[in-house]
Amino acid sequence: MIGLVDARGWILLQERDEHAPVEPDKWCLVGGGVEEGESPEAAACRELEEETGIVCDDLVWLGQHDLPCAFHGRDLVDLFTARTSLTDEAVVCGEGRQIVFVEPGTTSVLDLTDTTRALLPLVLDDEAPSRA
Repeated sequence: MIGLVDARGWILLQERDEHAPVEPDKWCLVGGGVEEGESPEAAACRELEEETGIVCDDLVWLGQHDLPCAFHGRDLVDLFTARTSLTDEAVVCGEGRQIVFVEPGTTSVLDLTDTTRALLPLVLDDEAPSRA
């Protein structure tokens, strides 16, 4: 999963639609599965580009997290982050209802996926590693 943070400190989130196979109609960080032979970082870059049109080659790894999943039981999730000067106008919504930068203070009122709820504080943590 990728926590892309803009110049204001807002986080890029995707509103999933009713067709999502897991946790439809909820908000989440951008991301997806790792294909055979692909590294987690390469998968994160590919998923970010597929879902948003954004190309980012300076992702910072925030670790692998073992999280409960209603669909799979448990998931190992590699979390990446990066800073960007891009705005909503640069985002091409390739999946879901919308993908937009969201003010962190408003995330508490959004219906977030369990994984996003668990990982979002790590992305927004001021103590996180330096980002490009």
